[in-house]
Amino acid sequence: MHLHILGICGTFMGSLALLARELGHTVTGSDQNVYPPMSTQLEAAGIALMQGYSASHLQPHPDLVIVGNAMKRGIEAVEYMLNEGIPYTSGPQFLSDYVLRGRHVLAVAGTHGKTTTTTMLAWILDQAGLNPGFLIGGVPLCFSHSARLGGRLTQDHTSDQKDYFVVEADEYDSAFFDKRSKFVHYQPRTAILNNLEFDHADIFDDLAAIQKQFHHLVRTIPSQGQIIAPITETHIDEVLDMGCWSPVQRTAIGRADSVLADWQAELISPDGSQFKVMYQGKDVGSVNWTMTGQHSVSNGLAAIAAAHHVAVAPQVACDALSHFAGIKRRMELLATINGIEVYDDFAHHPTAIETTLDGARKKIAERKLWAIIEPRSNTMRMGSHKDNLAHSARMADEVMWYQPEGMDWDLSAVVNSATNSASIVQNLDEIVARIVDEAASGDVVVVMSNGGFGGLHQKIIAALTAAHPNSKQG
Repeated sequence: MHLHILGICGTFMGSLALLARELGHTVTGSDQNVYPPMSTQLEAAGIALMQGYSASHLQPHPDLVIVGNAMKRGIEAVEYMLNEGIPYTSGPQFLSDYVLRGRHVLAVAGTHGKTTTTTMLAWILDQAGLNPGFLIGGVPLCFSHSARLGGRLTQDHTSDQKDYFVVEADEYDSAFFDKRSKFVHYQPRTAILNNLEFDHADIFDDLAAIQKQFHHLVRTIPSQGQIIAPITETHIDEVLDMGCWSPVQRTAIGRADSVLADWQAELISPDGSQFKVMYQGKDVGSVNWTMTGQHSVSNGLAAIAAAHHVAVAPQVACDALSHFAGIKRRMELLATINGIEVYDDFAHHPTAIETTLDGARKKIAERKLWAIIEPRSNTMRMGSHKDNLAHSARMADEVMWYQPEGMDWDLSAVVNSATNSASIVQNLDEIVARIVDEAASGDVVVVMSNGGFGGLHQKIIAALTAAHPNSKQG
């Protein structure tokens, strides 16, 4: 079957394309914004990419068009698809129909940490020998691709049954013709509900609207399934109070909530790089890894709990996480030049900015921390979180806020309310020049955006390399 994917370079759709290819389908795709790392991953898999959304991309007609949720009526390819009567479906529906049916689905939902936690859980199951399938909305460093079918292997290495599938369960809508959240299609038996805050202001009016979608997900989890949720998330409690028919296991960090939590993490190191795991009051393992920040510990603990639901021993899970490589664009160290470390981080929300910078601060102590932030998500561009942005970046010593064209509001109020050094920049070359002129050995530069940021990361690295040609690089 020839499948054409509209919006193929989105993190979800790109991963779906890899699964469709592995199923044996011919896969092509179109997108307006083609940039790494997803574009390079797709091209390496032999998937043809086309720029834009021309009707010619659907000539000759594919057997099925998978429509990304960024597609709208009025787009040339969409109108052609409808007028020609070409069969179409949403990405989540295709995943449900062709990949998830009959499998034990482990889903990871929440405003923050979905990609990282999904990868952690898939990695644990992989290291436990379960050969899980997975779909990750990003590019993991511990797997060669962001998606695979997986399946249990017999002694002759043939697949006899596809048991477990780990999926990043996004609350964003499915398509222009299906406004339900993606995760409603997945029908998981094991579900992690990591956290819940207001986001996606372009499609949700308020937090209650998001909670309603989360409750739709809860309704699909069987009574023999399991929900894993932190003890501290009141917005998730409110969702469960709407009705819950599945056992719930709670997680917590520290001893304050140990009486109520089934799973508990105790920090051994303040930056979260070492922690002990307790289950029902008993010490069951410890993790010593390269990740930092309390949010990473919380994500890891949830993954350990979910793996336990499919009979992976906690110590096995802890050992797997101790060898966890992380995710591209999640505090990913890109280069060290003249002692200046340059990181890439996928920041999309004030809480994500705050937890990332908090983890970085605890790791680097008194070294200078630079944060270069592009408020690029739809919610941030609309100004829904503007009152929280200055506070979210307070852990950085120097913050540069990038004011992109077309933003609905002015960042001046954010800079004026900052308690640390903050400024607005409207030119990428200005950012590069400041880093080259002012950053010194030992400084940490974190570039934060959920997009390509005009290639800023590589521009900084190239400029620092040119300014310090004789320095040792890593």
